[in-house]
Amino acid sequence: MAGFGDPRMENVDASGLKLGIVGSRWHDELVDHMIERAKAAAEECGVTDVVVARVAGSVELPIVAQAMARKFDAVVALGVVIKGETDHFKYVCNSVTDGLTRVALDESTPVGHGVLTVMSLGQARDRAGLEDSVEDKGWQTTVAVLDAALALRELAKP
Repeated sequence: MAGFGDPRMENVDASGLKLGIVGSRWHDELVDHMIERAKAAAEECGVTDVVVARVAGSVELPIVAQAMARKFDAVVALGVVIKGETDHFKYVCNSVTDGLTRVALDESTPVGHGVLTVMSLGQARDRAGLEDSVEDKGWQTTVAVLDAALALRELAKP
């Protein structure tokens, strides 16, 4: 968390859009909450068609995000990856980021990267939108991806 540069996303009117949310089951207490915050953000933005899917870990997020991107106007991917003592963290983070970016570009559908890549459980809790969190990545990622979907919709107009 840089602590500066936040675009201060406002809720958008995304009525009529369809949203897919995919979350990992690793660190399920945090991801469950992030999913609830994502659903709440979608509702606040007028989205009523929301489908949630769960996968084992963050590496599995891109493939389900791709399936969702083929059916929905926007997708939010949520997970938590905490650095351990090996390079596995780096490979997982790179794989997830590259995969989600590829899905968005290949499918021309906004895919929100709400995967927390942190050094500690405390950092994850600070970003998960809990009562005492500094950030709310479930909410912020959802509003950002809906905003991008609206921008694409506007660009598609003749």
